[in-house]
Amino acid sequence: MTGQGASAGSLQQRFEASFMPTYGVPPVVPVRGEGCHVWDADGARYLDLIAGIAVSSLGHAHPALVEAVTRQVGAIAHTSNLFVNEPEVLLAERLLGLLKAPARVFMANSGAEANECALKLAIRHGKTTGRTYFVAAENGFHGRTLGALSLTGKPSIRDQFGPFPLDIRFVPYGDPDALKQAVTEDCAAVFLEPTQGEAGVVPPPAGYFAAAREVCDATGALLVLDEIQSAIGRTGHWFAHQHDGIIPDVLTLAKGLGGGLPIGACVGFGDAGTIFAKGDHGSTFGGNPVSSAAALAVLDTIERDDLLDHVRTIGARLAAGIDTVGHPLLARVRGRGLWLAAVLTSDAAPAVQAAAQRAGFLVNAVQPDAIRIAPPLVITAEQADSFVEALPAILTEASG
Repeated sequence: MTGQGASAGSLQQRFEASFMPTYGVPPVVPVRGEGCHVWDADGARYLDLIAGIAVSSLGHAHPALVEAVTRQVGAIAHTSNLFVNEPEVLLAERLLGLLKAPARVFMANSGAEANECALKLAIRHGKTTGRTYFVAAENGFHGRTLGALSLTGKPSIRDQFGPFPLDIRFVPYGDPDALKQAVTEDCAAVFLEPTQGEAGVVPPPAGYFAAAREVCDATGALLVLDEIQSAIGRTGHWFAHQHDGIIPDVLTLAKGLGGGLPIGACVGFGDAGTIFAKGDHGSTFGGNPVSSAAALAVLDTIERDDLLDHVRTIGARLAAGIDTVGHPLLARVRGRGLWLAAVLTSDAAPAVQAAAQRAGFLVNAVQPDAIRIAPPLVITAEQADSFVEALPAILTEASG
């Protein structure tokens, strides 16, 4: 045990007795973190290679984040959308500066809420232009709320909550011809991820997003990019769509933006930024000053410490290291920057996740045959190398 807290087993039992069974019982009970390491309630240390699902951009207990949150909560912690707070204004201005295009921002609390906002923008666009349906990608993931879920191309989590009131047409991800056939002048919007996260960190083929931009320009459909996981430096650019040199009509953000504090944002570019009128949308906690202060600290630190270059360098090192592990259970590695998937030759991802945990590494079995690796952006070369060195034994244990 650490300090005077309860043991991991005790907390897991109480968790199971108190919570709806949506997550099962998680196998680790972290109680403290520093940098890229966390300690559980029984004192075991782990190298965190999932970062709260690509959320903890600066790792744990980063001084800049601690200082910003402490200072802001000591000044004013909440104002609601009835009033203006300075951190939210500074954050919106900073995001627009990074995007380098005329746009407007709506602040929310999460990725699903950011996508709900984007969907409402697309619905309004459709109603005012006589468009009747939407296009999204097979195996895409946009959230669990009903609007976001209607756009999610995973039947296993979608179908049991249907039917949905919107006409959503799904196309294979990465297939420009299928996209061109599906998107007509009756399509209100196309919703895509620049890399499919929950599908197993699946990057697009070269030219796919240029083709998506072209077909939306030709038909008048909005191009909506879900960058909930991929933005804020995760792939080595501020935003993953910058790899493809395009500008979307609507962009959604969350996860890594707050560095551990809950925040989401929906950005409308050009005319899409003025679709809503007063009263069309709202969020009590959106733009919360504490979360906004945290996000500003994240952006400042990424820029000050040149973490975009660091992500590209360490991401390439980590991917190359994994790629050289000659093991029968490992097929290949895919992804960009510090957002990778170790693709397996069989559906052994849960066993690999468990073996990695026993070896002191936290990873995520994102698909039956894929392990997601999304460490804090501050991970060191030595820490990345330690995982690569441990990986053969982890895979062997998982194969047993």
